[in-house]
Amino acid sequence: MKIFNKFRDTKGFISAWEYMLRFRYMITLKAQRRTRILSFWDKHGTPAAQEAFGITERTLYRWQKALREGQGKLDALNPKNTAPRKKRKRGIPDAVLEFILKERSFDPHLGKEKLAALMREDGIGLYSASTIGRMLSDLKKQGTLPVSTRYSLSGKTGRLIEKKPVRIRKKLRSKGHAGGLVKADTIVRFTNGIKRYIVTAIDRESKFAFAYAYASHSSKPATDFMRKFKSVAPVSLTHIQTDNGSEFAHHFEAYLENEGIIHFHSYPRTPKMQSEIERFNRTLSDAFISRNRALLVYDIDAFNEKMMDWLIWYNTRRPHWSLGLISPIRYIVNTLSTTDCQMLWTSTKN
Repeated sequence: MKIFNKFRDTKGFISAWEYMLRFRYMITLKAQRRTRILSFWDKHGTPAAQEAFGITERTLYRWQKALREGQGKLDALNPKNTAPRKKRKRGIPDAVLEFILKERSFDPHLGKEKLAALMREDGIGLYSASTIGRMLSDLKKQGTLPVSTRYSLSGKTGRLIEKKPVRIRKKLRSKGHAGGLVKADTIVRFTNGIKRYIVTAIDRESKFAFAYAYASHSSKPATDFMRKFKSVAPVSLTHIQTDNGSEFAHHFEAYLENEGIIHFHSYPRTPKMQSEIERFNRTLSDAFISRNRALLVYDIDAFNEKMMDWLIWYNTRRPHWSLGLISPIRYIVNTLSTTDCQMLWTSTKN
């Protein structure tokens, strides 16, 4: 296909186009300001330019020289790199280097604070711990410090396996979060040599709760539980908080990421951060699980079906002190606006 150009054979079009590109992408805002200052200086003189812009006469002549050497191109007024050509390099005295290598030969993990204390004790120098830390970083980059390799013995093959450092991703905490939050946990029951796991969840504000029993403790059942909870819960699931259990990782985190749900973790050994779900777990255990232990072990499907009836009673009938002695569903309905449809709120069994 032939492309038509209406500026073809126009004299000076290519030069104007190149100038436009240079002015748009290569000339900075500072260069444009300097151009205006030079134009003002040429029209009104040095005293007026100094009073208007606070620029010294020496600077004006320097900009003029740069523009002349750039053959009038405005990009010659772009600010130049002001970094020094020769930068100071941090040096390590030979005595300090020999001392660090000697002490690290006894303990490769000797820290900067202890090295600084030993240096002061031996009279080598009054270096701060931060200075010693920078020296250690430089020596690590240079490969001067001996690298200690840790190994573990494989029980299957009998070979030594090198242990590599594992980078732990920082976990989010719900500290300061004021919006909607669902808390989840797992109840473990061991009966006649058989383990069963009941995954539970509760909405922090409305106290709407859900639970489901599984025979496995992996992340796949926890993911299946979240799908079920999201489909039956009359609350928006945007944030969830769990403990640091393995069932709330891998497939569970992948599901939350795909659904755009933010995952918070509680601090280790801090059950108060999970107070709502811990209280629900106790209620569920005392009122239902303890009465149906045999059903949980030998017929988990029947146990889940019976637990659904109990959860319907819990969410639609059981009064809660924190809600003003009304049920969670009643609380949710009371918070709805008059424009929201409430016709199907009672169809919970379907």
